[in-house]
Order: sequence, then C-alpha cells, then structure tokens
Amino acid sequence: MSYNHGKEERKWQRWKLAEEKVLRACGMDESTIEQLRLWDRAMFNSYRRFYEKLQDMGTYLDCVATSETPIEIYTVENLLNDIENAELLKTLLTVDKLTLQISVLKMNGYSTNEIAVLVHLSADAIYKRIAVLKKKLKKFQG
Repeated sequence: MSYNHGKEERKWQRWKLAEEKVLRACGMDESTIEQLRLWDRAMFNSYRRFYEKLQDMGTYLDCVATSETPIEIYTVENLLNDIENAELLKTLLTVDKLTLQISVLKMNGYSTNEIAVLVHLSADAIYKRIAVLKKKLKKFQG
C-alpha cells in the first residue's frame, strides 16, 4: 500500500486540532501548545520521510525481484541436465545418487538436520558426504 501524503496530512491536522482543543479546555497555556505542535509536526515529517523511503525501497525490491529469475533445482536429474561443463559432469557422475540428492536439497535451502530426516541419515553422515563431494570438486578445480 502506498503512502498518501495528503491523506496523512489531513488526518494529522484533524488529530492535532482535537488534541489542542482538549489541551485548551484543560487550561494549558498557548506557548506550551505551540511547542507541542512544533514537536508533533517534526515527528510527522520524520514519519513521512520514513514511509516515503520505505515505499521507494519496496518499489526497488519489486523491480529487482522480477528482473532476476533464480534457477531452482528440484531434482538430481535437473542438476545434471543444467551442467554445461563436460569435466564437471563427468566428476559428478562418479558421485553416488544420495550425495547428489543431499547437495540438491542443500542448494534448495534445507538445513542439515532437515536433510538428515528426509534421507534417513545422521547429521554427521550428511556432513561427511558433503565433505567428500567438496574434496572431489576441489580436485576438479585445480
């Protein structure tokens, strides 16, 4: 929802007039009411700037989110099909399917504990398989 300055200004004016009416009825002097008005106005302007910047940031984030389409890999087959480097593909084909499934789940944002439950292994076994895969990929890199 966008910030409507005119609407918020009118709402603030109505609130402020009602508050000042109550303050005058209670016997508060005009100089104190004026100081309170100036302070409230400064707070209103501060909030206005914040919400305008927030609106701008939301628009920016919406543009960024629509401009980049993240690649989501849901299966091992999708992962292997998306690899264009023949040497990397050859290296990954030497890894067992369960380790590849673990890496796909990790790339999709699952925690190690969640993966352990899904594949019926301990968290330590998951860490070990990831370490072995990293070691193979390091050999591939250099």
